[in-house]
Order: sequence, then C-alpha cells, then structure tokens
Amino acid sequence: MGALSIGIGGAAGDGLARCGDILARTGTRLGLHAYAYNSYQSVIRGGHIWLTLRMGEDKVRSHGDHLNLLIALNQDTLERHAPQVEAGGWIVYAADRLTCPERLPGKDVNLLGMPVKELLKPLGKVPPVMQNSVLVGAAAHLLGLDPAVLEGVTGDIYAGKPVEVIAHNVDATRAGHAHARQHTAALNTGWAFSRTARPFLTGNQAMALGALAAGCKFYAAYPMTPVSNILHYLAAHGPDFGMVVKQCEDEIAVIHTAIGAGYAGVRAMCATSGGGFALMSEAVGFAGMIEAPVVIVEGQRAGPSTGVPTKTEQGDLNQVFGASQGDYPRAILAPVDTADAFGSVAEAFNLAERFQMPVIVMSDLALAEHYETVEHTDLDWDMPIDRGERVDDVAEADGYLRYRLTPSGVSPRALPGTPRAAHIAASDEHDEAGILLSDVFASPPMRRKMHEKRMRKLEAVAAQLPPPERYGASRPEVLLIGWGSTGGVIREAVDLLSERGVVAGQMQVKYLLPFPTGAMLEAIDTARRTVVVENNLTGQFARYLRAETGHRAHGLVLRYDGEPFTPGYIAERAQAVLTGRSQPLALSEGEARECAYHYIRSRLGDMAWPATLRRVGEHVYGEPAWEARLEGRDDGHDMGLLVIGADTGAVLALHHPIPRTQEAAHGHA
Repeated sequence: MGALSIGIGGAAGDGLARCGDILARTGTRLGLHAYAYNSYQSVIRGGHIWLTLRMGEDKVRSHGDHLNLLIALNQDTLERHAPQVEAGGWIVYAADRLTCPERLPGKDVNLLGMPVKELLKPLGKVPPVMQNSVLVGAAAHLLGLDPAVLEGVTGDIYAGKPVEVIAHNVDATRAGHAHARQHTAALNTGWAFSRTARPFLTGNQAMALGALAAGCKFYAAYPMTPVSNILHYLAAHGPDFGMVVKQCEDEIAVIHTAIGAGYAGVRAMCATSGGGFALMSEAVGFAGMIEAPVVIVEGQRAGPSTGVPTKTEQGDLNQVFGASQGDYPRAILAPVDTADAFGSVAEAFNLAERFQMPVIVMSDLALAEHYETVEHTDLDWDMPIDRGERVDDVAEADGYLRYRLTPSGVSPRALPGTPRAAHIAASDEHDEAGILLSDVFASPPMRRKMHEKRMRKLEAVAAQLPPPERYGASRPEVLLIGWGSTGGVIREAVDLLSERGVVAGQMQVKYLLPFPTGAMLEAIDTARRTVVVENNLTGQFARYLRAETGHRAHGLVLRYDGEPFTPGYIAERAQAVLTGRSQPLALSEGEARECAYHYIRSRLGDMAWPATLRRVGEHVYGEPAWEARLEGRDDGHDMGLLVIGADTGAVLALHHPIPRTQEAAHGHA
C-alpha cells in the first residue's frame, strides 16, 4: 500500500500532539519512516489544530496530498476533514460525543465510532482529554501496529507524569485497541515492520545537535517562533557539552553577545525569525567589518510584521540578502531537509571561522518544526573542525597586523589575551593594524584595498562549495528549481510528474551566497522548461536567479497561504506551465469552506457550520462566488446562506432564513 496519511484534528488543549507523537514513535520504533507536520494557531486553548502524520516503509519526504485515516477529537474536525478521507479510508471518533452526518464522508469511507466514556469508565474519574489515548489505540489497530510497542511508547511519552497518569493512559490506549480489534479488521498495509528504529526529530533539534557536534560553546536567543525550540533544546542539553546558553532581553543583545563570544574565540550561534533578524541587521554588518565569526539561524515565518507567526513561508530572502548596509562578506546557506539541517549548521561554523565572517543559515517553520525520520549516519558527530588561521603568539611587540592585506582576503586571527597581539576592532573602516581611517586619515586607497581584501574571501568560499543537488531526468522536459526546505516535497513532485508521463528533474539550491552561477546555468541548459518553486508571493528566488544568471524561469509555482507545499500542488501547477494554462487563483471549494468557518467562528461562535457549498456564476453577485448553506449544530435547522467571493475571498452577503412562524423567527434570528 505504500505510505499512509493520518490526520488528527481538534482544539488546542485536546492533546492531539501527543496522539501524533505516540503513533509516529510507535511506527518508527517498528521500522517505519515517518513525517509529521502540525498546523497550529497562537492559542493555548481552542482554535482548530490539524496534524498530519505520514508513514511508510520507504523514505517519506512530505506530509503528502492524501488522507487515509482521520482521528477527530472534536466536531469541527469531523465537519472540516471528513470529506477529505479517500475511499477505503477510516474515520475514528468518539461516538458518544460527536456526530458524523451521513453526507460528510465520501463513498466507501468507513466509520469507527468509539464508546469513549464506556471504555474509560473502569479507570474511574479521568479528564475528558484522555479520549485521545482511546482513539490512538483504535487507530493503532487499524494501522496494524504492535500493541505491546504501542503501550511501551505511551508509557515513554508520559514519563515524568504521576504514576497513575501513565497507567491510565496506557490502559486507555489498550482499551481503544481492544475495542477496535473486536469490531473491525486492520487495514492491509503490507508493511513488514523491520523494527529498525531511526531518529525522529525536528529541523530545530537537528540544528541544535549540529551546533553541539561542531563544538559550539555559546548560544544566545530571544524566544521567537519558529526557532524557540532550539533555545529550549540547548538549554536542556547544551550545558552537558560545556555550552553557555543565554536568553537575552532582545534580539539586539542576542546578536552582539554572539558576536562578542565569537570574537573572544569560542564557536557562537544565535537564532531568530524575520522580525528579530530585522533588529539584528546592523550588527551582521558589524561582524563582517571586524571579521568576527558568528553563525545566525534565521527561521522564516509568514510576514510581514507579526504576520501569521505559526505558519510557514520563504519570504525573508530579500531581507537576508539586504541585511545591514554596504558590501561585506558573508555566506548564506539554506538546508534542504532535516538531515541536511544537522550538517549545514556544522558546516556553517567551519565557514565562519575559516573565513572570519558571519554565516546565515536560513530555515523556515516547515523545516524547523516538522518531525521526520533520519538515518543514524545522517547525524555523524565525527566531522572535520576547521578553526581557521590563528596566531598564538607574536614575536615582536608591534608586529601583529590583525587586518593584514593578504591574497586570500583572510588575515591571521589572534584572540583577546594573545601576547603582543592587542589591536582595535571597531565598526569603522580601518588599516591593517586596526587604526580607524575616519579618525585621523581618510586614506581612500587604504579604504579601497581593505574593502577588496574582505570581499576576496567570497572567491575562496565559492571555490570550495559543491554544486546544487540534482534529481530526476538528466535532460528533463521541466526542471523544478527550489531552494532550502522544499527539497523533499519537490522530489516527490518530480516522482509524481514522472508517473504522469512528464520527464521531470529537480535542482535544489542550498548555497545562496556565494551563488553557484556556473552550475545553475549548466543545469538550466539541459532543460526544455524551468519552473521555480518557492513559498512566497513575489518569487524572490526567481528574481535572484535572473539577476545572477540572466535566466528568466518559464513559470513559477508559489504558495503563500502559510501552509507548506504538497507534491500534488507542485505537480498540477508545473503541468499548467507546460500546457500554457493559467495558475488557479480563485478559491477552491475547500478554501471557501475554510473562509466560511473563519467567518462563522469569529462572528457566530460554534452554533453553526457550512453544511453544503455551491459555486455560482458572476451574474449573481458580480464575481464568481461560493454559497455556503449554514446549519445549526444542535438540530440542523437552516441558519442562512453565506456568500463568499471566489476571486476576492470577501464575504459578499449573509442571507438569513425566512422564518415560517413568529416563534421560529424569535428562535433563529
């Protein structure tokens, strides 16, 4: 059967993250590959949280397009996601709390309504949230997961909780599994379960581990989604490796303490998101001027301003390229997947110290926070450490030139405290000894030569970096070009296009600065069409590609609604480019349903839901529109017609129902 997708939905506080964690870790402990993505909101309680877990025997590189099993923890989830379950799939829910109208599931979708209260009764007085363990047990049976391993994982997940909490959750899981086994057969997944356990971690955790493996001894941060978990992980584990972890009062303090630590001679790193990086911008140029090594993780999220802080985007490329003023040397890396996040951070430290400059590692929420299985060999701690050219002693009192003009642009670095190596390190332009040009002598020739010296470093950096990764056909009909975290999903899109008879290939760019111009031109020359794939509105990388190579992509596949790409999303739009079809911008039925839910929940509460949707032409409302028929949650009574513009997304009208009697009008107005 290959990979299966499990969707788990509920409100914040319903425990769906633990549901996903238990199922995923049970699967990975049995030898399956897994990929999990949690679409959540900035709320502690309430809202609509949606987690997708995809598992299979082969490597899984995205959360996929399909839904085979739905675990509904509340009514909203049933209404929103039941129609997405594919034929042959299953919906698991608490039948004593929720109702699943017959028209919601598609054809040949199976329902498994669990008597949760009855199954929990033997446990005594337990909180309602424990329904999640019952439903997890039922889902584990459908997936054919070993119940003994499931119970062991459940105990591990709740380790640290009171003994009775652990026991209750294990018992609830066991009860759910037993009830499901008694009433239905498991799916025929065909999984062999090799029981080869693999690490299952997030991009944030991989980057934190990469920093520890590379010998990083100082980490500073101010909490900001999506990189806060790097701080949490290193605060818990960094001190065991001799790392100092500091939470600063703001991002300006963060970057300056990291630069200071790097200048003092320890490997130093900090992390932030786009808003915090904006505050750090001037200091990044400062590190370039004083030639101090520092690694900066920039985790992108949907902007501008606060934007949508819990959603993903690749919208910070222009900002990172334009950080600080003037020209200065720096490298910019964008890991292509979780395993690469580990190695990229370690590589960033070598680049930073060898070339004495800031190195920026660009992540995003999708990479930073999704869980994925990797191989043990992907986390190899036996890595080369390059501290760069260092001076441990200076023979003559006046013989040390910190910023010596060298052919490579790299000057020997002496750390503070090195005998006879005192020097000035300031943000002003300077001569070889560090004497500031603006204080006494302007010396335009020295300014020119010092500027050229710093920028020469990039020539050596470019010479040592490998070309971008290629995948798929060597001479493709369409070459999908991506950068950073989209590596896995684009690869699956290439495979999907190949299944559809399209000769496709992939070029995934990791090293953004210096840019691999030659390798990109060679790859472009092999393809009939090129399509750039990126998570932003304006095609920032496509513009950069054109600036560096002169090549204008034949098409763009963009996504900027806060959600990550799926293989089908990319493949459909790439085929549209090949056939000359326009990209769909009007609201789909699913999007219109979500717009209706937003309007209902923000204005009408949870009393209604959009039971049916109908597309109408522009002759009725002035633009194509979706008519959502609203029904009452309790008794299904008519609550009106909500009209949403398909082009604009605006609410065009809310038609209240005409009451049959005055009593009805009073009750349902």
